[in-house]
Amino acid sequence: QVQLVESGGGLVQAGGSLRLSCAASGRTFSSGAMAWVRQAPGKEREFVAAIKWSSSNTYYADSVKGRFTISRDSAKNTVYLQMSNMKPEDTAVYYCAATPNPYIYMKSLRYDYWGQGTQVTVSS
Repeated sequence: QVQLVESGGGLVQAGGSLRLSCAASGRTFSSGAMAWVRQAPGKEREFVAAIKWSSSNTYYADSVKGRFTISRDSAKNTVYLQMSNMKPEDTAVYYCAATPNPYIYMKSLRYDYWGQGTQVTVSS
């Protein structure tokens, strides 16, 4: 089993920055991917960003491209999401997700493991 624990959420003004962290335990990833997915009130979950564990290739939703950066620290089994130039529409619960499947379509929501989420609120 894999446990994912997110941290770093909070309240930020529009134009500000936050960094989310997701620490994975219970399994060391050598393949597959980890991702960030968000869910705004009254909306469905949507893909935000993903990183392939073996190659560090990254993938982004168009809505965050150029503003958010996903990265990983293999030694710490941790993935980060650096969010900059944030907008009120970025307000959501952000979930960390992971899969050992290296062939997953990165922008899908078909990840095997999920964290409990961390709230991010951007005020205008």
